[in-house]
Amino acid sequence: MTGSTPGYVQTLALLPASAAIARRSVRTTLACWGLEDLTADAELIASELVTNAVQHARPIGATPEDPGRCRLTLERPSPGVVWLTVSDPSRRRPGHRVATADDESGRGLAVVGATAHRFMMQRARDGKAAWVELKADR
Repeated sequence: MTGSTPGYVQTLALLPASAAIARRSVRTTLACWGLEDLTADAELIASELVTNAVQHARPIGATPEDPGRCRLTLERPSPGVVWLTVSDPSRRRPGHRVATADDESGRGLAVVGATAHRFMMQRARDGKAAWVELKADR
């Protein structure tokens, strides 16, 4: 985060319950910033990205006591704009797939891409990061 940019950072265990924690953190942060109109989209995106990290970024040998970690970051670079990032320790980029009508999973990143103003996956020093920009209708 940059010097004067408001932000929030939370480290989450790579466990299924972390998606709910991420949604609650997003909701609280956006309320503090007066950006409640972005809450539904931001909660959906955070939940999808954290769930993706939980499913695909757990380190080999992870245990219930040490499942690995991901990081949720929210930044507000300007009024009405939110950057949401979920970073995890895996260097493996998610594959693009087309889910069939009968598939129960595989749509998460497509939903994120359709919901966000901008979306990208990037390599990070210690893994990868999914970055999203959301804009309020103002």
